[in-house]
Order: sequence, then C-alpha cells, then structure tokens
Amino acid sequence: MLEIRNLTVKIAEDDKTIIDGLSLTVKDGEVAAIMGPNGSGKSTLSYAIAGKEDYEIVEGEVLLDGKNILEMAADERAAKGLFLAFQYPIEIPGVATMTFLKAAMNAQRKKRGEGELSTPDFMRTVRAGAEKLQVPMDMLKRGLNVGFSGGEKKRMEILQMALLAPTFGILDETDSGLDIDALRIVADGVNALRDPKRGFLVITHYQRLLDYIRPDTVHVMARGKIVRSGGPELALELEKNGYRDYVSEAA
Repeated sequence: MLEIRNLTVKIAEDDKTIIDGLSLTVKDGEVAAIMGPNGSGKSTLSYAIAGKEDYEIVEGEVLLDGKNILEMAADERAAKGLFLAFQYPIEIPGVATMTFLKAAMNAQRKKRGEGELSTPDFMRTVRAGAEKLQVPMDMLKRGLNVGFSGGEKKRMEILQMALLAPTFGILDETDSGLDIDALRIVADGVNALRDPKRGFLVITHYQRLLDYIRPDTVHVMARGKIVRSGGPELALELEKNGYRDYVSEAA
C-alpha cells in the first residue's frame, strides 16, 4: 500500500512549490488514476515518490507498506518494490539492453539479499516476458532505447516492470505518443501484472488509456493538490467537460 501524507514539494533551484499538502492512499491491488491539466504537478509527484534529484521535500511522508521511502535513496526505493515508468524514456547509447536488464534485476536481488540470476535463468525469464509484450529479441540486442519508436520504448519499460516485479508501479503518462496498437500492447502488459498484492498509480491526461487499464479510483489533481476523487465515471466526466472547474476551485 502507498500512503502519501501531507506532501509538499519544491523545485530546489528556484524555490517554487509544485506539490502543496497532497494526501492520497492507494491500497494493495488497487489501480488509482490521477488526471489533471498541464502544470498541475502530476509528473513532479511521480518524481518525488521515486527519488529523482532536484526536488526538495518540504514536509510530509510517503509510506510504502508502512515505511517512509523519502528517507531512502532512489535505488533503495526500487529495491523496496517501487517502479516508475517515465513519460519519455531516455536513450543510453553504448549500454546494451540485455546488459542493462540483467544488471537491474541482479542489483535489486542483491539489495534484497538474494543470489544473482544465472545466465540461462535470466535468458529464459527475459524471453518469456518479451514474448508476452511482443518485444522482438532483436530489440534486446540493441543499445537501450536507441532508435526505438515511442511505442517500443514504452513496451521496453513495461518489460522492465514485469521482470522486476515491483509491489507498486507508477506510470507517468505512459500513453504519451502511442498509437492505438501500441497502447493496447502496453495496457495488456500492465493488466497482466495486476495482482491483489500490487498497486498502481496511473498518471494521464486522457480517458483513452483508462479504456484499457480500467482504474478502481480516479483523482483530479490541480495546482499541486487532489481536488476531487471518485470512481471510473469521473474520468468520463473529465473527458466530456475538461478541467476548468477544478482549476478554478484550486486557485
């Protein structure tokens, strides 16, 4: 379970408050969606939870299974079971995808006190995951995300999530730049990972992603706060009416 308690976050370099006393709970097995206009702080929230640098935590707590992860380094948060899928996955020339995947999996296993995967076990695990997500093996032989289309980069991130098997996944506008076929593949991969012991926070602007990853709850975020919460029907209302009323309420 993820519990965010009265979280306030600033951008360190210009002392600008982006998240302003935000509280939110996502239970085990729950898929919670956060929707809101540009500039509302959605991506900042995901970065702050994951431990990205350049953000100052002014006050508040973020508890993952009862432990305050704000006191942990980013790699410790990942080993604890947190995963963040970025809106724009970066290319890393010179780093082979398979090398990266094996290093990531074994780094987390080491943090948890587990032994490293053997090469045969690693290869079997990756091949099985890649097949489910329609990731061709030749993609895995290239540099990480190098020359990948937007859809390929997102599928690669979902593959990473499947291999790392986190207890909580955050998807930061993972539908950005995807055509309908890629969107379905990515959504199918996420849905395959839904589990009574795994929660998700899905950040998006649009209803279309939630047609495929159906949320249990929907939260509207504006000016760094959650201003309304509801069920899946709230996303349909937002698609129809937009965010104008919520921006006004938060002002």
